[in-house]
Amino acid sequence: MRAVPLHLEAGSDVRRSLEQLALDHNAGGFVLSVVGNLSQAAFACPGKSAPTVLAGELEIITLQGTISPDGVHLHLSFSDASCQVWGGHLEHGTLVLRGADLLVGLLSTDTGAPTASASREPRVEIAGRPECPFSRRALRMLRTLGIAFVEIEPEETGPVPQLFIDGVSIGGYNELAELHSRGELDVLRSL
Repeated sequence: MRAVPLHLEAGSDVRRSLEQLALDHNAGGFVLSVVGNLSQAAFACPGKSAPTVLAGELEIITLQGTISPDGVHLHLSFSDASCQVWGGHLEHGTLVLRGADLLVGLLSTDTGAPTASASREPRVEIAGRPECPFSRRALRMLRTLGIAFVEIEPEETGPVPQLFIDGVSIGGYNELAELHSRGELDVLRSL
């Protein structure tokens, strides 16, 4: 792992900047630390179909999660002028007020040797719909974790998302998140 400092100027979009960093370095990693403030925060709250957007002088408290060239999965918490704390999934439209400094730990993806997973078909299949926030979250999690997957058509009336590992149904987004929290998705990573 190598630590990469990232300074964001006023007006920078935090999520886009981290996505660009992962693309520029062609590497995945995670946010180690952050200090700074925001003029606007866009974040997804559990169970809501659209991001929440707050404007004002907002102080960043935490930013944690993973980044990769395929996407990011980051959680933001911040306080407003009343010291009320807000937070959720970081979305595009989160803008720096005066400046922000981040330290990002990047993991090397170039080992010089092909991985075993590179020669196999993806072990994960996902059936989702674009209008479903949980389908979008499941896709984002898979991309962020560097897990190869194939999108399949959902059943007409079936619930979404539905995920399958090696052809076995594991359930939906909540079950995927539970497997991730227990570290059981690590064997599927191609990062």
